[in-house]
Amino acid sequence: MKKSFKITLVAAFAIFSLFSCGKKDSKDIETVATPTTEETYEENPIETPVATNDLQIESNDQMQYSVTELRAPAGKITLTLKHVGKMEKIAMGHNLVILKPGTDISDFALKAVEAKDTDYIPASEKAKVIAHTKIIGGGESDVIEFTIDEPGTYDFICSFPGHVSMMKGKLIVE
Repeated sequence: MKKSFKITLVAAFAIFSLFSCGKKDSKDIETVATPTTEETYEENPIETPVATNDLQIESNDQMQYSVTELRAPAGKITLTLKHVGKMEKIAMGHNLVILKPGTDISDFALKAVEAKDTDYIPASEKAKVIAHTKIIGGGESDVIEFTIDEPGTYDFICSFPGHVSMMKGKLIVE
């Protein structure tokens, strides 16, 4: 009895498999072509930042600056860095370091990993730094004042370990 049950079960499975793999009737399927259009968003056009001596920039818990380009006229500059995240600085600290032109960012970042006691500003690289904020955590901010008289493009980075690849930008001094 067990043998005949197994044979019946195998036969039923085979018949089911054959019918389920059969060709569908193509007259039931209707194809409709729809034109595609490319959407453009004019609501939030990318604007060139306005040059100002009072710069504001935010950082967050997703390792991002709010902007990647800052503009300022040559002279005295005030910069405010505000960490809008919630994480403590030991886990998600941020700073903003403005580097002199020609500074190797990767080399600077590698050396910064070892400089926890100096807010990740390595003593051996201090001559390559124009200005920097302190390391701040969620809800904190820091304000710095510095002078750049020479028009040009200056890199800025977060030197907290592992952040430089995502947290970098340009300060354009006009």
